[in-house]
Amino acid sequence: MKRFDHNHYNPKLKEYARELRTETVSKAEKVIWKGLLSRKQTGERFLRQRPISNFIVDFFAPEIGRIIEIDGNSHFSKPDYDSYREDKLVSLGYTLIRFKEGDVIWNMDVVSEQVRHVIHVLRAEMSSSS
Repeated sequence: MKRFDHNHYNPKLKEYARELRTETVSKAEKVIWKGLLSRKQTGERFLRQRPISNFIVDFFAPEIGRIIEIDGNSHFSKPDYDSYREDKLVSLGYTLIRFKEGDVIWNMDVVSEQVRHVIHVLRAEMSSSS
């Protein structure tokens, strides 16, 4: 099974990532962390605000290479950058899933179902390729 824990980790972004985790976390990030991603509620370990390459991703599951991004209002004004960023992360071997901030806050059941489904699929793919 391919492991992603340290691949492309950027220690230069460590302090900024820590600040994002503690001081500027959005409401949607708090909701998805508490309601789904913390304490292995999905069966996967997720890390918050993980520096990967030149980016900091919202949530990262090292065992399966899954990145979860929460798109708030700031993402509406920079779709080209988001696309560039996503392409770069995918080229490093990661898979991404994006959710709108409102969906996380108001439709957490649907978000949870989608995350769990994607995790199940990725696990199945990884076990069949081992």
